[in-house]
Amino acid sequence: MTPSEVFSLVSKLAIFMWALLIFLPKWKVTRFFIDYKIIPIILSLIYVVYIIQAMQIGGFMDFGSLTSVMALFTEKNAVLAGWVHYLAFDLLIGMWILNQNETLKIHHLLIIPCLFGSFMFGPIGFLLFIIMKAIKLKKA
Repeated sequence: MTPSEVFSLVSKLAIFMWALLIFLPKWKVTRFFIDYKIIPIILSLIYVVYIIQAMQIGGFMDFGSLTSVMALFTEKNAVLAGWVHYLAFDLLIGMWILNQNETLKIHHLLIIPCLFGSFMFGPIGFLLFIIMKAIKLKKA
């Protein structure tokens, strides 16, 4: 598969999982995917392949300066690996939010902005959930 095809595939996998998290969070299939981290594991395996390919092409990756990191994103395999990295970790945060909410019992309609925020903007959804969690725990 070409990097463009892999990009399309991993994006579709992530969107599928986000749809389950947002629209069917209590469905047994969704819970299975959450409990066993199926999609993040698949994404992590794909990440390994592309990060190794990027290192074979570009050598050791230098994260010591902004300029060095920007240079990493000029190689297609490194960019794809970076994208898969984002997808995997954002999904893990979404899954963590739902797991945390099992005990918090915040209404799912209030959790959806946290999930959507994590899907689209990563740390913003996480931060929103942390704020909601703090408010919920303060009231308890």
